[in-house]
Parts: sequence; C-alpha cells; structure tokens
Amino acid sequence: MKSSKLTTMIFLALILGLIVGWLAPDFAQRLHPLAVVFLRMVKMIVAPLLFSTLVIGIAGHGDVKSIGKVGLKTLIYFEIVTTLALIIGLSVGNIFQPGAGFGVVVNPANIQAANQMATVQTHHSLSGMLIDIFPTSIVQSMAEGNLLQIVVFSIFMALAICAVGQKAKPVLDILTSLSEIMFKFTEYVMYFAPIGIFGAIAATVGENGIGILAGYAKVIFSLYFALALFVTIVLFIACKIVKISFRNLLKAIKEPAILAFSTASSEAALPKAMEVMEKFGVPKNIVGFVMPTGYTFNLDGSTLYLALGVLFATQIAGIHLSFEQQLVIMLALMLTSKGVAAVPRVSLIVLAGTLASFNIPLIGVAILLGIDQILDMGRTTVNLIGNCVATVVIARWENEFDYGKMHEFVREHKLKKLEGAMVLESVQENEFINR
Repeated sequence: MKSSKLTTMIFLALILGLIVGWLAPDFAQRLHPLAVVFLRMVKMIVAPLLFSTLVIGIAGHGDVKSIGKVGLKTLIYFEIVTTLALIIGLSVGNIFQPGAGFGVVVNPANIQAANQMATVQTHHSLSGMLIDIFPTSIVQSMAEGNLLQIVVFSIFMALAICAVGQKAKPVLDILTSLSEIMFKFTEYVMYFAPIGIFGAIAATVGENGIGILAGYAKVIFSLYFALALFVTIVLFIACKIVKISFRNLLKAIKEPAILAFSTASSEAALPKAMEVMEKFGVPKNIVGFVMPTGYTFNLDGSTLYLALGVLFATQIAGIHLSFEQQLVIMLALMLTSKGVAAVPRVSLIVLAGTLASFNIPLIGVAILLGIDQILDMGRTTVNLIGNCVATVVIARWENEFDYGKMHEFVREHKLKKLEGAMVLESVQENEFINR
C-alpha cells in the first residue's frame, strides 16, 4: 500500500469512526479492542527497531566521539523548547482563564481517580531520574517500553562494537539486517492502522459523546489554541533558523501525525516517524538517539498542557496565583515533566502530583479526566511534531543533514500527489463517457 493511499485510508477511518461513535455509541464502545490490538502490534516492533537502528547508526559510522556532543546539544535544545512551551501554556491560561466560571458537574468517580493519581510516584529529584535512566535488564526495558533505557543500552552496545573492531562485524551485519527487517515489519503493521484508528475514534466518541465538547469548549479551545501557537511560532522559527522548510517537514510527517492524533499514542507513531525522518535527510544515528530521548525529555505538548492545567485547576478552585508562585510551579514542572514512567495518563498523574505538592485542590484534575482522551490527542501530536523538528535541528547543528535526500523526498511526494490527481481525473472522464 503506497504512503498516499494509506494516509487517505487513515483519514477516512478517522471520519468514519466519528460518525459511528456519534450514531451508534453502544456499538462503537465495543470496537475499542481494534485500537488495543493495533497499539500492541506497534509496541512489539518499537524496541527491536530502536535498538538495531541506534546501534548501527553509531557503530556503523564508527564515530563514537560525536555521540557525547550530540547528546549535549540535544539536551540544551530540549530545555530551551520545553521552557518556551511552559511559557506559552501559562500565558494562554492567564489570558483565556479556562477555569473561570466553569459549570460542568464533576463525576464523583473522577474525583476519586484524581486523588489516587496524586499518590502515584513520579521523579521529583535528579538522582531518581538519573537512576532510572540505567536499566537492570534490557529485556525488562524492552518489555516495559522504557525508551530511554533502551537508548542507553544501545549506546554502550555500539561503543563496545566499535572497540572490538573487525571481530564484531558479524554482529553489526546481523543488526543491519534486523533494522531492514523491522522497517519492513513496520510497513506491514501500518496496513492495520486504519482499522485501529477507526476503533479508537469510534470508542472515544461513543464513550464521551459529541455533547461533551460543548461543556468543555473553553478548556479544549484554550489547549488547542496554545498548541497551535507553539507549533506556528516556536517550531516554525526553529526550522527557519536551521533553514529547513517547515511546510515540507509537516507534509513529510503527515501520516505519523495523523496516527498520533487519532490513537493518542506516541508509540503508535514512533516507528513510522523514525522511518520518515531518515528518508527526509536526517542521519540514522541522530534519528535513533534524538527521537526516543525526546519522548522523555522533550514532551512539548504535554509540558504546555501541564502549565495550562495548573492554572485551570487553580481557577476552578478560586485560587489566584501571583507571578512568583507561577514561576515556582513552572520550575517544578520543568523537573517533574521529564523522565516520568511510561504509564497511562502520565500527564494527569504529573499534574495531580504537582497540585498536591502545592496544596492545590484536585477538582481540576477530576474535571480534565472527563475529556483527557480529547486533550491527549492534541498534545501527543505536538509531542511528535516537536521531536521530528528536534531531529532536523540537531542534524543541521552537526552539519549532517542531507539536503539531497530532502529534495528527493519532496519531489517524490509531489509526483505521488500529481499521479493521484491524474488517476482521479481519468476516473471522472470514464464516468462521464459511460453516462
């Protein structure tokens, strides 16, 4: 299935899921297993794909000295961008006041769930975050989907292969073959994307209903406006600085972005995004290092959401935060939003824990829990776009971006679009003749 056809099928599945969820909510909720099966299929390819890609990306080039430099530049970029995300989130929250005059009745079960979330431990110290980076077992890390631990193991593996030299070549050849196999495996799994997306969207709309959008309109609009602001200002400027067309980049990652939005899962889009960014001109070793590391340290959409969520929660409770108090909370979020465990609703867990630590009522978390899936779709998509932009920025920073590959990728995309238009025109002409 060609990429353009798959994108069309995914988009149609998204629309069909909305319609089915709206017209047949009970039936739609029973379609949720379709989404779960697709997400499981994706998860089973992430670890071997990441491991093989990163090892051959570093060891295959033999330039082990560059990895430390790339790592430092990556973390500096992540810190700058996530700080800007926090600033935008706080600014939009202060301007739009999404929690002021909120009139939706809160489900008691959601209040109980919010209180439980506040007790879940996330990293509140640098030492805890540092310890969790290093795996005790790579098998366990792969089973749990801990991307950062897989990255650390892969780097050490690559360094060891480079040190051993020629004797390690058979292992490198095996990993090269594994990488090619996993990319082909990814292609097969993507065939099931429309089915999984149809089930995910239908179940979400069937469970929450279209009517929920009206009651939560202000907070939904505030978040999506802030996310759009971040993408069009921060990420656009980042691409402008490194002289890469942001428009072409968005076109390139259209398919993984739709996957991220419709499934609200970063893992669902990661394999395809890595494949696309490599074709777009980013070296394999930078893609393999920056993207999975970004899903721990560069969650732009989630970070922005946390800043907005704190203000929403305080406005609901009638608490006014001074500029100094907002600054303290922002500094706390800069730490707690990084290195968190890969658990469901992690953003809400971090939000609940942060509010509890500042003695702010958790009623806001209980309210957000009712529409978390809708909000998660937006923030997950921005997380993906942010990490794709990060790979381009770091590649340009290292003077390793392949403009030839990018131009070829853009040219192929235009040809596919032209071919599609010609096929459609031909079909319309035949229908006209037959009439």
